[in-house]
Amino acid sequence: MSTYVPISSHDSPLGAGASTIEAEGESLAFDDPRHLLAHRWLVEETYILDHQDYSRWLDLLADDIHYYMPIKVTTALGAGYDTAKNMAHFDEDKYSLSRRVARFETEHAWTEDPPSRIRHHLSNVRTFATADDEHLIVESGVLMFRSRGDVQPPAVISAGRRDLLRRREGDWLLARRHIAVDESVLRTQNLAVFL
Repeated sequence: MSTYVPISSHDSPLGAGASTIEAEGESLAFDDPRHLLAHRWLVEETYILDHQDYSRWLDLLADDIHYYMPIKVTTALGAGYDTAKNMAHFDEDKYSLSRRVARFETEHAWTEDPPSRIRHHLSNVRTFATADDEHLIVESGVLMFRSRGDVQPPAVISAGRRDLLRRREGDWLLARRHIAVDESVLRTQNLAVFL
């Protein structure tokens, strides 16, 4: 990820109940079946987000998910922090994410009417084992291109993500997503999208 200081769910009120499972050891080989599985999961999720099928996306989330994107700040290297304390672009649990999605399905979602044209570019995927075989840590880079209407210039958001995937009854669910944006000022009209 592009942050110097690791992001922790415990820095957030909504993250108090988030899983604390972390990676163990070096990243898995690219031909490891667990890496291939995690990479495919991310690619499938990317297509769902690009098609703005947010109800289907919610089905990929664990009930105890913490979806967290703290605000990036510019500090000296030795400052010990590079995100704003108690401030986030996203600090969500399953309920709050479901409310965002429900709003998109109403006539009151003006920020997405007409809908944005979105493309998520996924790269630099690394997968890590954990102490529990039912969980994987997956790091990735995402570049999201977003175009709205015909007048405004398009927006690009670059970020690193650190995800916790959990296996439940044969399916993999997103149990935690920490997003480290690469800019302190996001050049987009709003964040009515998901990364």
